[in-house]
Amino acid sequence: MTEIGCMNLIVTTAFDPSPQMEIAAQDAAQILEAPLIQRKRISLAKIRHDYALHNILVITRDGPLIHTPNGEFFFHVSMGELRIKNLADGKHDHMVAAMQLRSGMSVLDCTAGLATDALVASYVTGETGAVTGLESSPIIAFMIGWGLQNFCHPSEQITQAARRVRLKNADYAEFLATMPNRCFDIVYFDPMFRHPNYRSSQLNPMRDLADNRSIDPQVLREACRIARQRVVVKEGSGSKEFQRLGITDIIGGKYSRIAFGVIELGG
Repeated sequence: MTEIGCMNLIVTTAFDPSPQMEIAAQDAAQILEAPLIQRKRISLAKIRHDYALHNILVITRDGPLIHTPNGEFFFHVSMGELRIKNLADGKHDHMVAAMQLRSGMSVLDCTAGLATDALVASYVTGETGAVTGLESSPIIAFMIGWGLQNFCHPSEQITQAARRVRLKNADYAEFLATMPNRCFDIVYFDPMFRHPNYRSSQLNPMRDLADNRSIDPQVLREACRIARQRVVVKEGSGSKEFQRLGITDIIGGKYSRIAFGVIELGG
């Protein structure tokens, strides 16, 4: 588990919790090494004031919900649902094309975040594939890990794709250094918070919880060591990060705000 001493988090429940909610709150507090308080009829505003903590994880009947200064954060499939529907309809997906993704492949998503890309990758790679997502933030990893294993989508294919994602709370630099050569087909990075889109109501609550580091060239070399086929980096269209990292093969739509840098490794 990544260091969590600076999480600024407290755990509680919704009003009138069931015994299952109380147990879930105890488990969350233990996993995140955060204080657990009895909710009683205390408002979240008073809890935040009394304990001088910014983030409150609330166990509700529908699952965990985090109240942050920037809004509420909870698990949702985000754009993953639309992207999977488009793929099912035979439409193009830039990430899938950049990875040259197909059934049975293994993918390491080093920056899982909301796990949208991991979910899409899991759908494409299917039952014979393997998708591992790394998330350095313990809070985000807890929330997304819970969602991937517990939410049920009307589409059984999306539900099963979520269940197949293996999410780990890990720093990608540390994780990559421990892995053997050529152990994943694709290694993927999406350092999405370095230049955030502040208009996104879905992402705003995550900003203070997430890792906004740029990719270190040594980390990229480690990724090339363990990838069998490709390393793919997602960035904003026109980003100078590709030049800094020495990536010259860029894939993206003509009118897209995002681009994918590809390092082809063969294999």
